[in-house]
Amino acid sequence: MLNRMMAGVALGALLLAPAVGAAARQDSVTVFAAASLTNVLQELGSEYTRETGNTVGFSFAATSMLARQIESGAHADVFFSADQEWMDYLDQRGLVQKASRRNLLGNRLALVAPADSALQLKVEPNFRLLAALKGGRLATGDPDSVPVGRYARAALTSLGVWNELADRLVRADNVRAALAFVARGEAPLGIVYLTDAKLEPMVRIVDLFPASSHLPISYPIALTNGASAQAVAFIEFLRGPLGAGAFEKYGFIVLP
Repeated sequence: MLNRMMAGVALGALLLAPAVGAAARQDSVTVFAAASLTNVLQELGSEYTRETGNTVGFSFAATSMLARQIESGAHADVFFSADQEWMDYLDQRGLVQKASRRNLLGNRLALVAPADSALQLKVEPNFRLLAALKGGRLATGDPDSVPVGRYARAALTSLGVWNELADRLVRADNVRAALAFVARGEAPLGIVYLTDAKLEPMVRIVDLFPASSHLPISYPIALTNGASAQAVAFIEFLRGPLGAGAFEKYGFIVLP
């Protein structure tokens, strides 16, 4: 079932699968998750279904879009965010179960170029990122709403180069869309998560951003107020040894 649901997901799209209605079966779980979690959660969802017989449906998109959909009444049992701010957004509105909230994963921020690029550039204070674009644009998530873009803006500001790059951005709807701009050669450079960069053979990692240049990248997870009975069990599955092994395989940092 999961494979059929995700067949239409394409790189560069919003990565948004149909949500399950409010009358969802009690043995199913609907998860709204950040686009950067697409591959690993597809794998873990399939494994969970094999083990339990219970189905998992996913909607993958920018965290900001998913949070606003939940706020607007879309049904989800679990919200898996790519930053703290959008989890806080739903928490402050009483739309997630506060006691269920956990920080599950970490990640790194990477500067990427098309795979055939020969560019060598070290990410450091006042590095020559604008010159490296050679008149092109830097692809990342929209810094006004998309978590990867927020991390990117913070890092570039910390390193002293944000002001010269602020109007040179391709403001993508989510991290996978930003990655696609670089993979297709439509942007000479991009800032994405390390886990996404590792999945795309058409890009090359130029360098990683210092962890000290931005707030820690963390992925909180929580039950929504309308969570099904199976949602608790699915979160525990993600936090268990099979979940940890899969997340580490895809390059995520599993938090204690």
